[in-house]
Amino acid sequence: MTIHQLLFLLLLWMWLPHPHHAEMLFRRTPDLRPKSFGGRATGNDGKVIHRQKRGWMWNQFFLLEEYTGSDYQYVGKLHSDQDKGDGSLKYILSGDGAGTLFIIDEKTGDIHATRRIDREEKAFYTLRAQAINRRTLRPVEPESEFVIKIHDINDNEPTFPEEIYTASVPEMSIVGTSVVQVTATDADDPSYGNSARVIYSILQGQPYFSVEPETGIIRTALPNMNRENREQYQVVIQAKDMGGQMGGLSGTTTVNITLTDVNDNPPRFPQSTVHLRIPESSPVGTPIGSVKATDADTGKNAEVEYRIIDGDGTDMFDIVTQKETQEGIITVRKPLDYETRRLYTLKVEAENTHVDPRFYYLGPFKDTTIVKISVEDVDEPPVFSRSSYLFEVHEDIELGTIIGTVMARDPDSTSSLIR
Repeated sequence: MTIHQLLFLLLLWMWLPHPHHAEMLFRRTPDLRPKSFGGRATGNDGKVIHRQKRGWMWNQFFLLEEYTGSDYQYVGKLHSDQDKGDGSLKYILSGDGAGTLFIIDEKTGDIHATRRIDREEKAFYTLRAQAINRRTLRPVEPESEFVIKIHDINDNEPTFPEEIYTASVPEMSIVGTSVVQVTATDADDPSYGNSARVIYSILQGQPYFSVEPETGIIRTALPNMNRENREQYQVVIQAKDMGGQMGGLSGTTTVNITLTDVNDNPPRFPQSTVHLRIPESSPVGTPIGSVKATDADTGKNAEVEYRIIDGDGTDMFDIVTQKETQEGIITVRKPLDYETRRLYTLKVEAENTHVDPRFYYLGPFKDTTIVKISVEDVDEPPVFSRSSYLFEVHEDIELGTIIGTVMARDPDSTSSLIR
């Protein structure tokens, strides 16, 4: 055995509970000895002889798991108070692993383990001990049951059930908002030492997120985290046993966190003024053009409603919100006449339909733009001064005589010659 192994065993001896602290369970089984081995007998003179009480004497048994020494690991010693040290008694072991995993020196009662034992496979072994007289083969002690408990060493690292987690948290959440909880398990004995006491820490993801050391709850660590600036984060969490102390074993997991959208951005028109044109002959209901306000949010948080709120053409035009494209479609409401009016001005407003009261301070959640509509001239046909004329003429009138006049005019602003 090397110096390093001796030092390791010495440290383990100092760290582990001593025999008077170790847990050991045993109970006596029914007395299997012949009646002559009872506690009272009658002598030749008729007097009652009280036999001295017999009993097992043993240290409490425990065994260190994953023993790596070259020799068999010593477990403990069985000893009867009837053993005078003359070799007249024989110790017998039965039960879990007796004769294979655990062997006993039938003369001395010393028990050894023949191979390495993993506590995570089996935490204790129940065996039975018996002492018999070699010559008579009669038991001198009742068969008794005892337990060898396997003491834990830190040979298992914490493990997470998932290699990669996915989670989400609303953008603009306050510091300390819970995102998700990750939990690692450790196969070591939680009731013995710190081998299974897990502490969590964050290896990647700061300063945006933090983790509670005892619970593994991941929380936001910065205020006003904006989805429009950055949407995806990757956080690496470490779980370390031994209470996080140096020398503990560790495992890691990755948490992909997405910031979900909230309505923290108002709609904005890209232009302060929009110019549109429409022929004067366009019928009522004709679409003239569209306006669109952009919103950095997504989904319902980006939905807007358009309306005409002012201008000299409020009675001449309508605006309809197109839900699919989030555009405002302007249409003709009344017939147009280039010669009567050639230019109209509208003030159009776009307003979010789902406003979050928490972010009123970022508003107002609406915007306006000016829409100027030019009415274009169309070459219209001449218009007679009357819809019908009536002329009277005498018979036999001479050819070329003027009998009346019809009048027509060009309604266009630039009058053309009429024939």
